Amino acid sequence: MTDTQQTDIVQQVTERFVKEFGEQPSIIVRAPGRVNLIGEHTDYNDGFVMPMAINRSVVIALRPRTDRHVNIISLDFDQPITFALDGLTKEKASPTEYVKGVAWALQEDGYELSGFEGVMKGDVPIGSGLSSSAALEMAAVRAFLACIDADWQPAKFALLGQKVENKWMGVNSGIMDQMISAAGVADHAVMIDCRSLEIETLRVPPRTAVLILDTSTRRGLVDSAYNERRQQCEDAAEFFDVPALRDVTVEMFNEKAEGLDPLIRQRARHIVTENARVLEARDAMLKDDAAWLGRLMDESHVSLRDDYEVSSEALNAIVDITRKQPGVYGARMTGAGFGGCAVALVDAETVESIVAPIAAEYKEQTGLDASIYVTEAAEGAEIIKS
Repeated sequence: MTDTQQTDIVQQVTERFVKEFGEQPSIIVRAPGRVNLIGEHTDYNDGFVMPMAINRSVVIALRPRTDRHVNIISLDFDQPITFALDGLTKEKASPTEYVKGVAWALQEDGYELSGFEGVMKGDVPIGSGLSSSAALEMAAVRAFLACIDADWQPAKFALLGQKVENKWMGVNSGIMDQMISAAGVADHAVMIDCRSLEIETLRVPPRTAVLILDTSTRRGLVDSAYNERRQQCEDAAEFFDVPALRDVTVEMFNEKAEGLDPLIRQRARHIVTENARVLEARDAMLKDDAAWLGRLMDESHVSLRDDYEVSSEALNAIVDITRKQPGVYGARMTGAGFGGCAVALVDAETVESIVAPIAAEYKEQTGLDASIYVTEAAEGAEIIKS
């Protein structure tokens, strides 16, 4: 989050807190969304991903309560987030359920929580593929832990956030979103091994900018498609007799894949080649080679579009339009797909001059208004004030 953005949101939640509770908040926490540079749908195959935390986040200003009630006023949603920490039960999916799920998971892990009251606001676009839910989860974790003065352990609490998604929210997601929100590093992407949770920080190539291109389309009802692809990946791993597709090399795939059902072969080819691309992207970043990294991003989009079939007309349009612009090294859809955002690596000197032409041509082709903005690699979840 840039200083200006962070200051603005912190000011908004602080002013509302003072208005509601008559004093300054004693704690302020934030947790970022993310954009994934490369490595899509590899996380639930125990593979490699390379996201970066972005300068858009969820901020909570709060004070601990002496009882076990949680009461959060949201500046983004009509309904407050309010519940008691005892006797937690699942209800219909809502922002409340994410915070409640975090409380459930922390208590399952043995933490004795106290309640708190506060004000929350975020600027991660919801449903855009930038992980607004992971930002909310990690902000809630930091809030609960700050109230009891507990240590922050990024990998541990990323796994806890994934547990919330899987067991409380019923979304069979991987670990990437929570991990990068918990462990992001300013000015760096983070390569995550989704099996070991080992991370390597890699500097974004110098004199480049990362552009997020929001198509103004949202994923809609795609849980069934997502779960179907997970099952197809598991079927392919069983065919290759490995724990997960992460264990299949490109050479192994080329040697044996003809025996697979054609559709499952397509899905597996994306995962196997995408893992290889992430490892190659690491080499490109270590050499500060933006052109090489951009080519890999282009290849990733083609694979997601053709083999994994999770792109969309809007995503394909904005990627193709962006690639034609001067100074663009590469572009691809990012996130689960079927809508949301694309990401591009761009020469920093040309970035401002290409935003308007991309938006204009996208509008002409699709009739939709794109939101396009430069993002910076930000820190992971943190306490701003305590």
